[in-house]
Amino acid sequence: MVLGQGILYIVAGILEVFSFIPQRTLVRCGGFTGQWGVESVNLYYTYAFEKNMEGGVFAAKRISLSNFAMDSINSDLSKKQLYGIRMMHIFLQRDPTRAQLLEKLTTSTQTMARLISMLGWTSRNDHTTIRLYAAKVTAELAKSLRVVTVPGMMYLVSTLLDTNRKPKRRHPLLDEDDDRDPLFVDTVESQEKSQDAAGDQGQKQGSAGDTDIMLKTPTRSTHMNNPRSTYKYWERISECESIPKEQPLTFDDLLPALGMSIVYSLAGCDQNNSVEIDRVTDLIPKIIGFTSFTSATVNSEEQQKVLLKSSLKVLQRLTSIEGEIGITLRHKISKHPFLLRNLAEILGDNSITPELRKLVAEILRNLAIDRDARQEIGQMQVLITRLMKAFLNCNGPSSTNADCLLPKVAGQALAMLASENVDNCLVMSREPEFINKLRNMILIHDDNKYIYVAASLLRNLCMHAQPELMESDLKGLSHILPAVLERIMDAEGPELEILIGLSSQICKVLPEEFSQELEHRQIKRRFIERLVDLLNANMKPSAHCPGIRRVILEQSIYMMECNSHYANCFNEYQMMDALSIVELTSSRAENYMVFLGDAGFMECRKPLLALVDRTKELMGRQWLQGINSAY
Repeated sequence: MVLGQGILYIVAGILEVFSFIPQRTLVRCGGFTGQWGVESVNLYYTYAFEKNMEGGVFAAKRISLSNFAMDSINSDLSKKQLYGIRMMHIFLQRDPTRAQLLEKLTTSTQTMARLISMLGWTSRNDHTTIRLYAAKVTAELAKSLRVVTVPGMMYLVSTLLDTNRKPKRRHPLLDEDDDRDPLFVDTVESQEKSQDAAGDQGQKQGSAGDTDIMLKTPTRSTHMNNPRSTYKYWERISECESIPKEQPLTFDDLLPALGMSIVYSLAGCDQNNSVEIDRVTDLIPKIIGFTSFTSATVNSEEQQKVLLKSSLKVLQRLTSIEGEIGITLRHKISKHPFLLRNLAEILGDNSITPELRKLVAEILRNLAIDRDARQEIGQMQVLITRLMKAFLNCNGPSSTNADCLLPKVAGQALAMLASENVDNCLVMSREPEFINKLRNMILIHDDNKYIYVAASLLRNLCMHAQPELMESDLKGLSHILPAVLERIMDAEGPELEILIGLSSQICKVLPEEFSQELEHRQIKRRFIERLVDLLNANMKPSAHCPGIRRVILEQSIYMMECNSHYANCFNEYQMMDALSIVELTSSRAENYMVFLGDAGFMECRKPLLALVDRTKELMGRQWLQGINSAY
């Protein structure tokens, strides 16, 4: 018996010597790095051993690593909390483990509550690193999280944007002698001190087969019975001894950047999340604060770039949200007193990347949906001139996708600003050669994204800035008319709406040239037939082109006003029957130019039925003239 006991001790000692092999293998396959990875696996083995001892013969043969991470978060020990939160962050980087962990978190309200509460941990030094990784984990979870299920979450997320905020200067008439600013935390310094808490870049490596190794403990039986695998096993021992080095934290790991990443993901996940975002009164002002070049919230140029990009991305997403909450958010954002100034500075700084300037143009485009915001943006004329400069640079060298997209988005912003706004159109019309440059885009450009933006701008300039158009501008309009008419014959949807809108304005501004073009190209009857067919084919308005019937009626009216004989041709193609159907099927949706979700914007001044009445009047007048001439 004594001999047997001794042999067992010897075997146990030998196994202890080689136990590092499966442990180091788990460290590598799990994507863990540095000393914390080794210690995490050691704690995991201890955890698994204790669970097996507690369960006895009924203990589970496989104990989940993700369960260990969740139990560690709920622990009262800071070390276990830190290791647990870091392991969760790594699991969320891989699709297989991400799905398993998300499934468990949805049923564990205790773990979710603890995780979110960690976002507010600032009392101790070890809490700083835990808070950092809690923010990184929350940023991953936010991609599929509903805030309403986690009370108080948005307030704690908002506190992440307070980090490293310097004392504010007060107006001398408002300053108080007893004002005292609290102690502020230096984000970068505190995070540099916690470099041992970094490193998760290796975790995406490994196959799905490694996932089982990472998530499960080995079964109680061994797999070393195959002699042919022995040599390979020993060959891997030296490899297992090495542990991937930890990667240092980057400026993307700043708490404000992580906080804005959480807001960005939440806003894109569920519209109800946007309601919760709006309820945190100081959250949006904090985000806008990071768009300033003179922000008091950063210490270096590198931080400035990261936080500037984060804030612009969040604002772009918030301003693009649909529905009533989208209207509320855009109003709140547009009313910030320093936002437009900050955006103008970014647009005017050539050292800023095209990607960031594109985000600025997208924000302005989204805000310009609202009438009051259009007016306010136009009052800062430097914004319009800088958008025009970015738009007209479409022929410049393009090295990145953002270089290509910036001119298009800037043009879209200009088109939105020009819609139903005389003052903005007048500012644009004063740009030298602007009309001719737009003309060249339609005639020369092969890229449709520029053609239709230019066409929309020309339509608005003709509509709202006609007195400012010079002879050369009018000549340029006559040159593009053949191309516009040709495209109308084949275009569909919103592109067709834009083209007919432009041709109708050219007809109004240059009625004689329009008639001559129809006669010269011998397309008068074909063009009128196309208009009537389109009117019959679009009896049900849609959100992507709500004004198609409106522009068709405007085109018909301007044609008959410039030449009453067109009414006879419209009658030949049963225009009256089409108008009767329009009267019966008109809807409120057709009073708007743009829809974002179910909300309509840019309401037209003249109702659709008024256009129907005017069209009937012109056609009836010509019919009466025909009867009178017959007598």
